[in-house]
Amino acid sequence: MSAFKVAIMTGTGQGIGKGCAIEMAKAGYKVSLMSPSNRSKELAEELGGLGRSGSVLDVGDLQAMVDETMSTYGRIDAVVSNMGHGGSVPEAIKTVGFDPDFEGPLLELSDELWHESLDMYVLNVVKLARIITPIMIKQGGGAFVNISSMNTVEPRAPYPMSMLRGALHSFAKLYGDRYARHNINMNNLMPGFCENVNLSEFARKSIPAQRPASFEEIGKACVFLASEGARYINGQSILSDGGMNRAVR
Repeated sequence: MSAFKVAIMTGTGQGIGKGCAIEMAKAGYKVSLMSPSNRSKELAEELGGLGRSGSVLDVGDLQAMVDETMSTYGRIDAVVSNMGHGGSVPEAIKTVGFDPDFEGPLLELSDELWHESLDMYVLNVVKLARIITPIMIKQGGGAFVNISSMNTVEPRAPYPMSMLRGALHSFAKLYGDRYARHNINMNNLMPGFCENVNLSEFARKSIPAQRPASFEEIGKACVFLASEGARYINGQSILSDGGMNRAVR
């Protein structure tokens, strides 16, 4: 058995993705990072891992990241997919926090934006799973952690694209059903508002914890879902939102 574990991580240039990368490295993982900018390269250098610039929408970039990781480390134990919004989100949707009287665009959203968001939220995970699953089967197991959103299970007007993450959650369940027999799991982590959001007072008071999450807190939850201790958790969507979502499931 290898003396170390390896995590491939996307969307790690800043924010939640960066926080997850730092915590995975603290937990002893060798990290292989990718984001559209050079920030993942810089972070990887700090963490003693691999870094590259690339797009999760380009299967060639994903394959290159996997190939470099396998060439360098010879294994992949965890995959953390952090997906932001599509690049052409209307300005009105970038509202910080939310307001019960918010009236943003819905029917005005373009087909191109819906398709771009589907590619960003769902199909990049499918593409990575196609490439990496055979590797994990051969080595005896692994874990996928998809960074999703609390707005997936309780839709909110300022974040309409998050409804597409529901397809991601369904994919994770189907994936878990199929590959749990190979000791591979896939789960979704759903953060609430985080420290980089300038919360409206209404939004802050809507959180039972009365504060946003730190990136470190989300990162530690990610580490757990990637760990052996979470291997029997499969196809699930875990909230880390300070108690903000109300539904009991």
